[in-house]
Amino acid sequence: MKMQRTIYLDHAATTPVDPRVVEAMLPYFMGQFGNPSSIYALGRAGHKALDEAREQVAQVLGCRPTEIVFTSGGTESDNLAIKGVALANQKKGKHIITSAIEHHAVLHTCQYLQRFGFEVTYLPVDGYGCVEPQAVADAITDGTVLVSIMYANNEVGTIEPIAEIGAICRERQVPFHTDAVQAGGALDLDVHKLQVDLLSLSAHKFYGPKGVGILYIRQGTRILPQLQGGTQERGRRAGTENVPGIVGAATALRLAYEELEANNARLMRLRDRLIAGVRQLPGTQLTGHPTKRLPNNASFCFAGIEGEAMLLNLDLEGIAASTGSACTSASMEPSHVLLAMGIPVEMAQGSIRMTLGKGNTEEDIDTVLRVLPGILEKLRALSTYDAVV
Repeated sequence: MKMQRTIYLDHAATTPVDPRVVEAMLPYFMGQFGNPSSIYALGRAGHKALDEAREQVAQVLGCRPTEIVFTSGGTESDNLAIKGVALANQKKGKHIITSAIEHHAVLHTCQYLQRFGFEVTYLPVDGYGCVEPQAVADAITDGTVLVSIMYANNEVGTIEPIAEIGAICRERQVPFHTDAVQAGGALDLDVHKLQVDLLSLSAHKFYGPKGVGILYIRQGTRILPQLQGGTQERGRRAGTENVPGIVGAATALRLAYEELEANNARLMRLRDRLIAGVRQLPGTQLTGHPTKRLPNNASFCFAGIEGEAMLLNLDLEGIAASTGSACTSASMEPSHVLLAMGIPVEMAQGSIRMTLGKGNTEEDIDTVLRVLPGILEKLRALSTYDAVV
């Protein structure tokens, strides 16, 4: 019996590893397995691989290789950036600014620091999920030691005015971090154009391996390491480096930016066709900014249904999607992002995120638009929803 092909529309959660990335990683699992801290030939080969990976990442970010730290993922990168800068600068002050729609890797880290006397300002967003740069400027005080605003939202795809916020932080001499995990492989990561001091990435979002993260730390930024041990990563992140994973992360990032223009153009065509088709269905609301959004993100709320029920019905049709952040998709609570955008609880409970990738086709969009109306009709028949066209 032939297996049904899964139409994978959850690339914001994770991506398959590019075969070219796997090929680049393979030598470092066996033949070149040396510890990069060792001084003999096998160790030096591993160290050379790290240096080359750091150079590849630095070329994409427009920074020095020495400003790149490899971590275990986006969550660790966010933790190191936020805790590291806050704790290193607490003699100056204990005030942090972030937004209400950040990923939980940022929000929970800020909440953790509140237990130790830090004050956190959670800036509101507008109905599209945008942070107002002036709100950042107004919130900065003499005791502000860090501003952390995400580059692009992981649920609704809205792209934030990072360069404008960065300019404000630079003028006020406040370190600025951006969680760019969703932006990696999709948006310009030039740290000088963005005017950021710290930037977090995760390899598995751009066809690299899971468990590998990247943190850019501008030279001169004071930061307290969060892992104690050896002197790896110039003393900023202890622990033997994951050489195969780091090689894979750097290769994936390089490939993503070599192919960025063509990939984005194709994804935007598919995305716009998907959005146009879904918006024709009754009781449907597009979430996120209509134009300032990630090239692959199509996110909606559907009145009168539960998002989880829709996911299960899509899965029966061989379609994999999400209700929002993959890290909280098992929760029955409405998305904190949607609530912060002013979307009513009842509507927020019917949220769906469909994020496209390299393997998606026009036929995939055809299938979604064909099966979705029937799923909505079936689910609404089980509720008291009365569609208003």
